[in-house]
Amino acid sequence: MPKKTNDVASIGTIQHQWNVTEYEHHDRAPFWYIFMMSIGILLVGFGLFTGNFLFSLIIILFAIILFLQSQQHPIEVPFMITDLGIVISDRFYAFSELREFYIIYQPPEVKTLYVETHGVWHPRLRIPLYDQNPVEVRHTLQNFLIENIEKEDEPLSDRLSRNWGIH
Repeated sequence: MPKKTNDVASIGTIQHQWNVTEYEHHDRAPFWYIFMMSIGILLVGFGLFTGNFLFSLIIILFAIILFLQSQQHPIEVPFMITDLGIVISDRFYAFSELREFYIIYQPPEVKTLYVETHGVWHPRLRIPLYDQNPVEVRHTLQNFLIENIEKEDEPLSDRLSRNWGIH
């Protein structure tokens, strides 16, 4: 479980540092909203027709969350790799809590560091690399974590969210 930290001395010596956004913001065309609204209305209608009111309610809540999220811009938070773990915003993940890492680097679309944790509720951390050198980040992390070299593509959930503009 990550610890909240404000004490710079307790996180170790910083090896790499850059800012990342909380989530990926998509600029959506009006067609996207019309298409998603049509799908949402069809799914709500299906739920009402079959008597599954909870399903319809979940679809409506999902639509509200997507709309509200599209009205906000993500904030930038600091990300650090230290000699004791990684820090995302004010959360410190010790290397003992982390299982492995892999980097998917397929510019210009995908430049991402993935870190797998031992936790069930936080299975994967997704950190955009932006203009960071992936080779340097990889060499640093190899000193502390196992690299999963079998992963060559981004996870399906990330690919779908990026292609559909949902995340």
